[in-house]
Amino acid sequence: MRLLALTIAALTAPLTSPLTAQPLIGYTPARAASQRAAEAAAMRRADSVRIGALARALADRPHIAGTPAQARTRDLVINALKQAGIETEVREYRVWLPHTIDYGVWRIFPNPKALELREGEIAEDPTTLAHPEYPTVNGYSGTGDVTAEVVYVNYGLVEDYAQLDSLGVSVRGKIAIARYGRSFRGIKAREAEQHGALALLMYSDPADDGYVQGDVYPEGPFRNDRGVQRGSVMNGAGDPSTPGYPSTANAPRIPIEQMPVPRIPVLPLSYGNAVELLKEVRGTNIPRGWQGGLAFRYHVGPGPVRARVKVWSDSATAAIKSIWDTFGTIRGTDFPDEIIMIGGHRDAWSPGAVDNVSGTVSVVEAARAVAEQMKSGWRPRRTLVFATWDAEEWGLVGSTEYVEDDSLRLARGGVAYLNQDGSASGPNFGGGGSPTLRGVLRDVTRSVPDPSGLGSVYDVWRKQSGVPADDEPSMGDPGGGSDFAGFYNHLGIPHSDWGFGGGNGIYHSNYDSYTFMERFGDPGYRYHAAAARVGTAMMMRLANADILPYDYAEFARTMRRYLAPIDQNLKAKGWAGSSAPLASAIERMERAAAAFASARDEALAAGLSTARQATTNRALLQVERAMTRAEGLRSRPWYRNLIYVADVDNGYSTMVFPSVNEAIRYGDPALFGRELADLVQRFDAATAALDAARRAVQQQ
Repeated sequence: MRLLALTIAALTAPLTSPLTAQPLIGYTPARAASQRAAEAAAMRRADSVRIGALARALADRPHIAGTPAQARTRDLVINALKQAGIETEVREYRVWLPHTIDYGVWRIFPNPKALELREGEIAEDPTTLAHPEYPTVNGYSGTGDVTAEVVYVNYGLVEDYAQLDSLGVSVRGKIAIARYGRSFRGIKAREAEQHGALALLMYSDPADDGYVQGDVYPEGPFRNDRGVQRGSVMNGAGDPSTPGYPSTANAPRIPIEQMPVPRIPVLPLSYGNAVELLKEVRGTNIPRGWQGGLAFRYHVGPGPVRARVKVWSDSATAAIKSIWDTFGTIRGTDFPDEIIMIGGHRDAWSPGAVDNVSGTVSVVEAARAVAEQMKSGWRPRRTLVFATWDAEEWGLVGSTEYVEDDSLRLARGGVAYLNQDGSASGPNFGGGGSPTLRGVLRDVTRSVPDPSGLGSVYDVWRKQSGVPADDEPSMGDPGGGSDFAGFYNHLGIPHSDWGFGGGNGIYHSNYDSYTFMERFGDPGYRYHAAAARVGTAMMMRLANADILPYDYAEFARTMRRYLAPIDQNLKAKGWAGSSAPLASAIERMERAAAAFASARDEALAAGLSTARQATTNRALLQVERAMTRAEGLRSRPWYRNLIYVADVDNGYSTMVFPSVNEAIRYGDPALFGRELADLVQRFDAATAALDAARRAVQQQ
């Protein structure tokens, strides 16, 4: 175990650097210095001891959506916000959330055996001794009781089933067993069902998530042979029974047959249990690359191993359950209808110390720091909302229901959504989100000391990334898979996220506990505090900017990088056409962005009225909204943003320009032409919004 001590230098270093003398993008020179000082003072208020106390309280037991333990986390967060003097709100939604009530896996042949599916207690981890673990199940699994031969399907990807077809192996009428990784588990369930499997079992292979990676828990941070990755297998966002509208008490609901959930039983396994099914599988030899980390040669099957899988839920008796989103709101003085929101999900499949108590406490501590700074006279010009979401683990349910509930207000005034999901589990910083906000995040991290004592978060981030002097650390694209989806993928509200990570194997395991956190993840909760400091400054920076500090020049430059793959794929298919029309539209946008930035900086230097600020910002809010369309993607209408989305055949990886690239993937050249023309129009509409913002800021 490596303990990262915070040095005396880091404790006493100012929360600013020489770079803070530079102008603040979006601020008049007269206001920039006071804003920097207010941010620095607020960030100093982040308290790792207070964070640790709340984190321990939230992570002292499993708290799954729809349970009394999760209602307890609602109350803990609301009480913490009230103690900080912040106005609070709780919203209840009634969602379709069936819980598994009976489940099991048996090896029927050879040597019949009932598998022990629980992860079990660990003497060194008090949480596992004090409270029962939640069943090792997959949320939204289908139900049934089936017996069949076992077929090993590697990762259960689309391409894995294509390879099985080439080998003459079918899973129809069989039980498929797949290893976790390389795609969202819901895609694995979808593919197994579509190929005729009677059930799907998923396990964490030690090559990917276990002793091959390092020492296992509790000796080390990686997954042991009893560790299980729970998780949802729904493909979509929000309550599946109320697609596109909020799950209020009397909301109409569609039948289960129309929901994007599996119809077959799906269960997760430890690799200790996977041995019991895979070791004796024979039949077809595995293709190259299918060998995992267990100590025997893998085979595809089918059989001769036969298994039984059983899953029953309360879907017929108590499927509708209450979930609760919480909010702390600080109303803006000048532009109260413009909203900056930071949020993280509160539910977990376990005690959830990493996922996502770490994000929850970072949000709460940022709220407290801002509220404390207000006692010194600072006031936000825009409205700040500090949110925690319920049922994210089931499919972004709580945040999606809220977005659908408040869509008109958010579409009109949503400035930014900042997401905190897994904010602290190690020393390695990473960030992502809309290219629009990446510059703001980089600037903020220059002012936050890294807990290692080796400089600012930005300094250490650059060193860890190993980027050239003239480049910036890379950031992740907003594909999907967390609570920003409703804001960005559905409504087109710019978003940013960040966190500190490290290698571990407790994802969705009952061993994601405060004991793990305090031994391996973040001893002393110092990286939690650093994440909260970043959130504090991000909220304050966006709240008080005269002109919203969006960077559409960086946005355009980022978009240009995505053009070459389009042309490569067109060439591979032998299609006519190219990305040239889109390249021209992006170039027009970049010129407009540069012209706006110049006009903005000139106007800020001279000073501009609140009325001109308001008019300019209203135009800026329309730039990224222009990249959405009301009818959404043809593959998934709820996803309206045409820039980024999670790959429909992977779930984790990001697809850029999805309307265009899905047309290429599915071999429709006519649709490609129409989608390319539509996307060009969207970019030109965004350019027109930038031009409107430039004209507004130049008005005398």
